[in-house]
Amino acid sequence: MARALDRSPPPLRSRATVAAYRAGSLAARALPAPVATLAGRAMGAGMAVGDAARRRMVARHQQRVHGGTLSPAAERRAIQRAFDSYARYWVDMFRLPDLSPAELDAQMSYEGLDRLIGALDQGRGAICAIPHLGGWDFGGAWIATQGHPITVVVEPVEPPELFEFFAGYRRSLGMTVVPLGPDVATASLRALRNNEILCLLSDRGIGSGLVEVEFFGERTMLPSGAAMLSFRTGAPILPVAVYHRGDGHHGVVRPPLDTTRTPGASLRDDVQRVTQAMAHELEALIRKAPEQWHLMQPNWPSDRAGAV
Repeated sequence: MARALDRSPPPLRSRATVAAYRAGSLAARALPAPVATLAGRAMGAGMAVGDAARRRMVARHQQRVHGGTLSPAAERRAIQRAFDSYARYWVDMFRLPDLSPAELDAQMSYEGLDRLIGALDQGRGAICAIPHLGGWDFGGAWIATQGHPITVVVEPVEPPELFEFFAGYRRSLGMTVVPLGPDVATASLRALRNNEILCLLSDRGIGSGLVEVEFFGERTMLPSGAAMLSFRTGAPILPVAVYHRGDGHHGVVRPPLDTTRTPGASLRDDVQRVTQAMAHELEALIRKAPEQWHLMQPNWPSDRAGAV
């Protein structure tokens, strides 16, 4: 029977996983900020030691950003910094519901925001292509407090109860959450036609509609959804990142990609061209703070071969 009709309780392991995240959320919100930060660092150190598979992937990705030049000692430092940043992401996310709009604003700086506002002034929405970098949830929550409706497309996670926990968290912060799946195109088009901000995590090739690009010097597949939606709606694509900076966060909005149709070119060719341009922009954003890049899954063919 389909899960939607299944009235049985979730498996014990699923309940335990969700309970662990809820406990982490409550602890992060209950502790004073300095103590929560220290606890996050301890969590990052534990993850770096205890999760060998993710550690290997982080090592591969950090070497890619640095052109394969990291020494063993430098690689170890880069891995630990990535896990530290990942732990901070979770602590910051869990503490977000307790921050007032004024507190969010006090912890947020930005550059290029006028590009995003200018895109919305055109009335066709704005597509933000973002990497798994820094504190993107903090940036989304801050944008929502500025009065800009925001829709985020996210990858479903297992168990479904855990996905709903994360989705509920983001909804409480003012975001509309759309799971990657059969309804994503309809929901994305609706958001853009309502002149909303649509955020797409674009540095990992998952789902359908992928195109081959060069990303950090190696061929791989990345999502073409941003390009397809832009060609269909006229909404501009803006590469965006939100970095951890000191005790706060710093958002960067890059200029919109050139989505002018090429005379005589097929839609497929133009989609590939724009997705490749997006990949280069994501590279530049990640290189500004590679230790904040939280991509911990295989993303290139050689990654998957190495994992096997």
